[in-house]
Amino acid sequence: MSENAKIEKAINDLKNGKMILIYDSDDREGEADMVVASEFITPEHIRTMRKDGGGLICTAIHPKYCEAVGIPFMIDVFDCANEKFPILKELYPNDIPYDEKSSFSITVNHRSTFTGITDNDRALTIKKLAELLKEKRYNDFGKEFRAPGHVVLLRASEGLLKNREGHTEMTVALAELAGLTPITTICEMMGDDGKAMSRAETEKYAEEHGLAHLNGEELINYYMDKINK
Repeated sequence: MSENAKIEKAINDLKNGKMILIYDSDDREGEADMVVASEFITPEHIRTMRKDGGGLICTAIHPKYCEAVGIPFMIDVFDCANEKFPILKELYPNDIPYDEKSSFSITVNHRSTFTGITDNDRALTIKKLAELLKEKRYNDFGKEFRAPGHVVLLRASEGLLKNREGHTEMTVALAELAGLTPITTICEMMGDDGKAMSRAETEKYAEEHGLAHLNGEELINYYMDKINK
């Protein structure tokens, strides 16, 4: 199957609420992430990510939604608060070996959750967030969610893959291509040796579970070709 055909299959899988895998590159994180469109998230997706992925479960959001709601980069929160809490200035992430800026934002729970950490609670928080953004109920964000919480939000960079080539931007861009609400839930795949699973291991996992496995470079080229037409 050609790379374009693989990407188009992955787009179709996302539309059907199925999980896919995306490996970024050997020159970046060297990691594969499990990915699901957040509007279709279920407790079963969270459970699979938690047990088979093992990394940090995060929800990536298109910058247009972040701007509309007012969801900040966490580093911008640090900048605003560092006069009162000087330690925050010392924690500035200016030495990330694979990137220039972190996409990490705030953490939230939906107000109807209990602890927020269970598979059911996290799925509910993510599902309700996707619904709020899809329905453009931006002013209801504070009414529906509280912080801090157990769902880690990631803010995709403006311009998506034009400016940054992380899983945050790749997955949001793919959801956008699929015509879905561009908010995705992702989780890095960790191995039993304490390291990120190799590409060979994640490809084997994808084959065993019938999941699409994409290469970041091909996905980026596909996306740039589509938006430049």
